[in-house]
Amino acid sequence: MAEKVRVAVGDRELTLTNLGKVLYPGHGFTKAEVIDYYSRIAPVMLPHLRGRPLTVKRYPEGVGAPFFFEKNRPGHTPSWVRTARLPAPGSTKNRDTIDFAVVDDLPTLVYFAGLAALEFHTPMWRVDPAGRPLPPDIMVFDLDPGAPATITECCRVAVHLREVLRDHGMEGFPKTSGNKGMQVYVPWTGRAEDPSDVARAVAELLAGLRPDQIVSKMAKRLRPGKVFIDWSQNNPAKTTVTPYSLRANPAPTVSTPITWAEVEACEDPRELVFTPDDVLGRVAEHGDLLAPSAVPQRGAAREGP
Repeated sequence: MAEKVRVAVGDRELTLTNLGKVLYPGHGFTKAEVIDYYSRIAPVMLPHLRGRPLTVKRYPEGVGAPFFFEKNRPGHTPSWVRTARLPAPGSTKNRDTIDFAVVDDLPTLVYFAGLAALEFHTPMWRVDPAGRPLPPDIMVFDLDPGAPATITECCRVAVHLREVLRDHGMEGFPKTSGNKGMQVYVPWTGRAEDPSDVARAVAELLAGLRPDQIVSKMAKRLRPGKVFIDWSQNNPAKTTVTPYSLRANPAPTVSTPITWAEVEACEDPRELVFTPDDVLGRVAEHGDLLAPSAVPQRGAAREGP
């Protein structure tokens, strides 16, 4: 019989189960600690989740055991969890639509954490109050190092990326992926261009300028020792790990906003590995370094590079 605990979260009551279950076996990090982290990080994480259709990676038996992606909200989801029914072109389960959950509040965040949803992934666009897709409000560059390159090489590439963005009137905000790479977010609300087209043009420009460091093509044979700038994450059908999400690594690491000073100074990949406690401390000190990308920005449309 699963241990069950009734808790009040805001104005909702939830039933949480198996709170003592260890989800990160190498570190003894339990489901209760996962829920505690998401509860405490919620003030800065929720602005990045609100309005975005949710995909989660669930690990009911913990990291290292079988997991599954979940887009369609579970059948037992409480009625108060916001849902957006959206088209599902190319669905692997031959569905015409998917009922996505949308994490707009703390009770919904805790509900999914209680399902052992360790990782939260969201697209670069939101839905309106009626559940209809809105234009993208973020452009993202996903920097993926090909071994033996690491996040240190990603940081060097990110600095070059920042300069190109600034040359074209755009500002980038970096975060770690919580795995081996990093992302740079660019606020996009109010711009007329397609972010996929602009991101591709920027990636190809940088790959042409620095072919010894950067690739913009997806072929894995091109990547060893270089950084792949994955511009395709701007495809509306794709998602990127949400800021402040845990990652299902042997240790509980977090996709963490970082400063450009940290990007410039990085000499060792270990400098940019952050645990939940690290991240909570950083937020207490700095607030949300990605806040400008969480709030829709108004800006005049400009021509891309």
